[in-house]
Amino acid sequence: MPDTALQPGFMESKIRVAAPLEAKLVSEILSEAAQWLEGRGIPLWSPEQVSLATISPEVQGGLYYLAWVRSTAVGTMRLTDSDPAFWPEAVPGEALYLHRLAVRRAAAGGELSSQLLRWAASYAAVSGARYLRLDCETFRHSLRHVYERFGFRYHSERVVRRAVVARYQLLCTQVA
Repeated sequence: MPDTALQPGFMESKIRVAAPLEAKLVSEILSEAAQWLEGRGIPLWSPEQVSLATISPEVQGGLYYLAWVRSTAVGTMRLTDSDPAFWPEAVPGEALYLHRLAVRRAAAGGELSSQLLRWAASYAAVSGARYLRLDCETFRHSLRHVYERFGFRYHSERVVRRAVVARYQLLCTQVA
């Protein structure tokens, strides 16, 4: 029986760093999102990229965050203080970098993604970063629209591992 607390719409979540023993939850959320995207013909992450073996060291390093509604982990994201592959010219300390934001399908269609983005921007500001930055492949127009609607501004394009990505940044003082 589905948890009615996870139905689309507004749900207040609590966001915190993923504990080392929660790597499996992070991997499950990312895998669910990857499978859903694959099923729609727009693959994003390979099974290896979101496997427990790949994710565990990053969770151990404190890079992943989980969003919780009641006792259910419903979303995740990865935050780093540098991103040399996608932002090699960046001044150290000026930004936090967001990757692999994912929401369980049972919680999709509501405000959870925006809550995660708002939390990440606030965390970046409190950490002393001026920007929250992210990227996505240029052809992912729906995803780009989500970021732009949230307030991210297009920065530039960059070729990374034969993929063309659109780079975005959000001035952290713009988020309330």
